[in-house]
Amino acid sequence: MTDYDVVVAGAGPVGLFLACELRLGGARVLAVERLTEVDETIKAGSVNVPSAVSFYRRGLLPELNAVWEAALEHLRAFRDRQGEKGEPARPPAKFLGHFAGIMMGADLFDGSDPAWADLGPAREAGLVVPQAELERILGRRAAELGVEVRRGVEVTGFEADDDGVTVRTGRGPVRAGWLVGCDGGRSTVRKLAGFGFPGTDPEITGYQAIVEMTGDERLLPGWNTTDVGTYVHGPFPGRILTVEFDGPPADRSAAVTAEELQASLRRVTGVPEVSVEKVVSATRFTDNARQVSEYRKGRVLLAGDAAHVHSPFGGQGLNLGIGDAMNLGWKLAAVVAGRAPETLLDSYTAERHPIGAWVLDWTRAQIAVMRPDPHARALRRVMTDLAHTTDGTTHLVTRISGIWQHYDLPGGHPLTGRSAPDLALTDGTRLGDHLHTGRALLLDLADDGALRARAEGYADRLDVRTVACPERPRLAALFVRPDGFVAWAADTAEGTDGTKAQELGDALRQWLGERDPVGAP
Repeated sequence: MTDYDVVVAGAGPVGLFLACELRLGGARVLAVERLTEVDETIKAGSVNVPSAVSFYRRGLLPELNAVWEAALEHLRAFRDRQGEKGEPARPPAKFLGHFAGIMMGADLFDGSDPAWADLGPAREAGLVVPQAELERILGRRAAELGVEVRRGVEVTGFEADDDGVTVRTGRGPVRAGWLVGCDGGRSTVRKLAGFGFPGTDPEITGYQAIVEMTGDERLLPGWNTTDVGTYVHGPFPGRILTVEFDGPPADRSAAVTAEELQASLRRVTGVPEVSVEKVVSATRFTDNARQVSEYRKGRVLLAGDAAHVHSPFGGQGLNLGIGDAMNLGWKLAAVVAGRAPETLLDSYTAERHPIGAWVLDWTRAQIAVMRPDPHARALRRVMTDLAHTTDGTTHLVTRISGIWQHYDLPGGHPLTGRSAPDLALTDGTRLGDHLHTGRALLLDLADDGALRARAEGYADRLDVRTVACPERPRLAALFVRPDGFVAWAADTAEGTDGTKAQELGDALRQWLGERDPVGAP
């Protein structure tokens, strides 16, 4: 007998979101976190398109947009400080992201790719969301769903066997069926479980901070390269970032002091009069880039930074972890409940590892372009020329946004393996409205009784909606996994000999397990 189905080690945004996903699937979840309060240290500050879509599909978009509106006030305050003679500065051109500090403006972006039109309300979401605020939002959702969260509790060890895991904590042992490490880049769970963590060693020391400073009038706003490294000033008052290519810090765990930040800021900017008077929040980082080769060992799994670490450039880290949680949560919940075989968990590594590997390479490439040596500066000029073309901006923004992400799933339809388009339906709803509960969805868009019959026996894990979609008249049906990815799709002209129903049945069995024989044909 277990105390919980799953123990999640770490209750940051990734651990909390995973716990929520597990709870939606019916699992008994305990999340433990060594910190007693939400960590206010400045960290991730934005969410990408897949994360925004995931939060939309779980009904969290209104809260995220409220945080974005509050963040806008800070952005406006910084812009006003940059104005001449106290007059408000003109709003800058709209930027859609950056590659190694090379900014990409909306004026060169070609958004004609249909994928951008399929996002629904998530397309207009405010993407600037401080990590601490996101953690608070997810903490409230976890409480609403009945997730038990214990703060001030650290995992100190565990023993796994064929039936479960005994997790040792500072407050005594807990017995669970599964353990998931969401405990960050220095993950205790990863180390104790013996996961290999291959990758590349760091070569930079970076600081990100919110400070009170004087003598900063000569600091340029935005991203800037110098003979020493890179610095960022803004986009809200007091926020600074520096990068120096002199090797990793001697002690990443030591408190970041005002003197340390000031010295780095003066070296990189070449502005000797800038003085850091007070540190509000600060962190060090490096470009250490590593990834486990598999995300599961028996009854122990990893997600987020516990599975992969890299530099923060491009804002990919938090978003990569949210994607891990969205992918793993419904699968592990289905295995826990006995609705799906344990082999379903094999698809977690298969689907998420390639995206994690891409992120590591994406951040490594940015380090190569940011180096201060002559060869890297020549490469940066070439990249800048390419980035400031329509094709270059469109490619880079598409990659940064994450809209390209997909899984290699069986099936020949163009939508299979892609994030489901947020279809507008004739009943006044959108596809995303039907995913709030975390259940799979079959949209029957052509009133096909054979498809609905094939779905019988899955009522405990699948919602079926017969409705039309005028904007996609050729689309006959979509089977959408709980994470919002299309597992099967068909057009109206396909499969008139009954193959559509057979293909749907195969997809349902693969992703949802065997159907309940009671009442099934």
